[in-house]
Amino acid sequence: MVVPNLNQQFARSAHTFDYKVNMNLLDMNGRHAVITGGATGLGYAIAQRMIGSGARVTLWDRDTQAVAAAADKLKRTRAGAVVASIAVDVASHEAVADATKQTLAMADVDALVNSAGVTGPNAKLWKYPVDAWRQVFDVDVHGLFYCCREFSPHMRARDYGRIVNIASVAGKDGNPNASAYSASKAAVIGLTKSLGKELADTGVRVNSVTPAAVKTPIFDQMTPEHIQFMLSKIPMGRFGLVEEVASMVTWLCTEECSFSTGAVFDLSGGRSTY
Repeated sequence: MVVPNLNQQFARSAHTFDYKVNMNLLDMNGRHAVITGGATGLGYAIAQRMIGSGARVTLWDRDTQAVAAAADKLKRTRAGAVVASIAVDVASHEAVADATKQTLAMADVDALVNSAGVTGPNAKLWKYPVDAWRQVFDVDVHGLFYCCREFSPHMRARDYGRIVNIASVAGKDGNPNASAYSASKAAVIGLTKSLGKELADTGVRVNSVTPAAVKTPIFDQMTPEHIQFMLSKIPMGRFGLVEEVASMVTWLCTEECSFSTGAVFDLSGGRSTY
């Protein structure tokens, strides 16, 4: 497969779909959503879509200045938008537990989107830095577990909730030179299936999405060669857009998502074969 120039490809992707014209209305009126990794990238785009759907949003991110700035910017996107921000490192259980208390003191939480994540370096497994491996799992798996663990009792008590975990097609396929990221996202898929079954007899739904590569600041953590490799695997011949991910995630956080739980929703441009 001939891989196009990245800059040309990004420009082509940006004109693939006009969301201002074609965005469907999703009902999040009166709902409160917590979005981890909400200062940039997918988390920020998801927050935008939810606010546009009437939700109140609380952003969690470890970058104190960036998350506060993101919240201020989001407040200007819709008249009357209610947006809060909390600086929290999800890799710390103590920090997550404290942030959960702060968030619930503001309002009950109807939806949790676990978007915080890191890719780690690109390297062969036998050369993979041990500290980097731990960091990827601390954020992508342990951090997600802490968030689900703290909010699940609250949602169970109210008999309503929506949890959406951002996984990756790498968790299905296993990308070479990205063993930590691939393994961590496979763990996210497994955790989603387990928690979905555990909460299936309640009004809480737990699902995950598996995007292929989407152009976000997380690309800065990858080599150009790895980015080109990911693009070469996508039959549509382009990267995903953050708006496309935000649309699916927001729907999964609505009441309309009522009979899907422990499920994995594909966003891979045709890459996934199962």
